[in-house]
Amino acid sequence: MSERDAVIAGNWPATGPSLRQGLVAAGAIMLGAAAALYFMGRLPICKCGTVKLWHGVVASAENSQHLSDWYSFSHIIHGFAFYALFRGLQRFGGLRISLGLALALAMALEAGWEILENTDAVINRYREATISLDYYGDSIVNSLSDMTMMAFGFLLAWRLPTALVITLAVAMELIVGAIIRDNLVLNIIMLIWPMDWIKAWQAGA
Repeated sequence: MSERDAVIAGNWPATGPSLRQGLVAAGAIMLGAAAALYFMGRLPICKCGTVKLWHGVVASAENSQHLSDWYSFSHIIHGFAFYALFRGLQRFGGLRISLGLALALAMALEAGWEILENTDAVINRYREATISLDYYGDSIVNSLSDMTMMAFGFLLAWRLPTALVITLAVAMELIVGAIIRDNLVLNIIMLIWPMDWIKAWQAGA
């Protein structure tokens, strides 16, 4: 890492891949994940034949098929969480990795989740345990957008004060939860340990 890169990275170690190299690696991981999803049978774009910048109807077969939707905010929070994880390991766990490598590793985790999320087992779990009855998996363009949102969240967490990042995460969870009765926390709960009363509330009962 050059002296300039070290200054940009702030308190991250100056050894290891630079941020630019980390971004290139993250891009390569995204392309690899897209290829894996394609060979898994995922559609490149929505079967409706269009690509929308935003699709806000959750109870729809087009949910998770376009560039962004209400769940995009969850992926930004993924970036916050991954930054906190690697920053904590770097500061308190003695893991000497650069900012660029941390970003690449975060992207590897996010890409792994996108692939796992689009397996039949997880898709069926969503359909059985949550209100996502119309969920048939993500389009590849949506998965690529989700990974991009994670990287955006990671870089936001790097540049913004911790208190502001926490405030943004809480605000996104509360606002999205109020609008669509779902968010990252509820999604995790319902995927791992579904509760009937949550499902009933989400369904509007």
